[in-house]
Amino acid sequence: MTSSADSADQGPTGPVATMFEAVIRQLCVSVTYNRTRMILAPHILYMRGDALYTDAFIVSRENMLPREPKMGTFKIDGLNDVTLTQRPFEPSALFDPDQAKYAIKMMAIEPQDVAA
Repeated sequence: MTSSADSADQGPTGPVATMFEAVIRQLCVSVTYNRTRMILAPHILYMRGDALYTDAFIVSRENMLPREPKMGTFKIDGLNDVTLTQRPFEPSALFDPDQAKYAIKMMAIEPQDVAA
């Protein structure tokens, strides 16, 4: 049995809330997309039309590393079994936050300061 205090500590749930938390905390998510299990490092959440999308670095697909580094675009409504992991990620050099498709940006990772 879960007390109301326990559930209040957990905060919002669901794929959208989980993705927002992943971007804010720079943590990977485990998802199923088109029946494929993936680990993603979401870099940005943005609107396109009436739908919410993420561009995410693909960490693994079916427990295998991708052949080449790749950012993918995923419609949030198409992600299933979205689970926040405790695996942190570093921003990918493939991520360009100034792309025109990010005109309606909801949330993006913070740029990392470069040590002098």
